[in-house]
Amino acid sequence: MADLRRRGPATAVVCSDAFLGLARNQAKVFGVPEMPLIVIPHPLGGVPMTEIKARAEGALPQLLDQLREYLR
Repeated sequence: MADLRRRGPATAVVCSDAFLGLARNQAKVFGVPEMPLIVIPHPLGGVPMTEIKARAEGALPQLLDQLREYLR
């Protein structure tokens, strides 16, 4: 993901809120501290598909914000 981000395409990582700190640290370690992170509620495993879809819909505004920022 870091290589892709450095090449220029719009790139973001989806992570659950429980792993947000780890995601930020990994972005720094891999040289892309500005990596956009789309945060969803934890956990994802064992959650009904209806809840997964609701979380995806909830993350959509974050994704659109990242795309708008990229296109500026």
